[in-house]
Amino acid sequence: MMNQFMGEYNHTMDAKGRLIVPARFREAGGDKFIVTKGLDGCLFVFTEEKWDSVVSSMENLPVTQGKARKFARFLMGGAGECEVDKQGRILIPNNLRAYAHLEKDVVLVGVGSRVEIWNRDTWEEANVYDEIEEIAEDLEELRF
Repeated sequence: MMNQFMGEYNHTMDAKGRLIVPARFREAGGDKFIVTKGLDGCLFVFTEEKWDSVVSSMENLPVTQGKARKFARFLMGGAGECEVDKQGRILIPNNLRAYAHLEKDVVLVGVGSRVEIWNRDTWEEANVYDEIEEIAEDLEELRF
């Protein structure tokens, strides 16, 4: 079974864009991660193994479909490898920091096969769970 990420961690990114990766995420993911633009204004972080399956899925999308091409460019075009340094940090590339509006206060969230990195304010605005029961009922239709 592939390692799963879970949990929510508040961290501070330094002025150079270095961010501590929680020890649990390093244990599950290793020394190198692929970071790319995510949905909802966050960044997606994948292990190399999971990224290979994402790339494989992208390659199976029909190149004749405009939406497929656009999504592949979005996900893969901004992606970068981030190696964990001796202090347990990764350097988030400038283009990805700008995309997710990352400055100082960030939230790292384990979401199964990926980690999401959020600007703390964006995280708090986007993740209000007032309607969670309704969402759960909708997911029942998907056999959750």
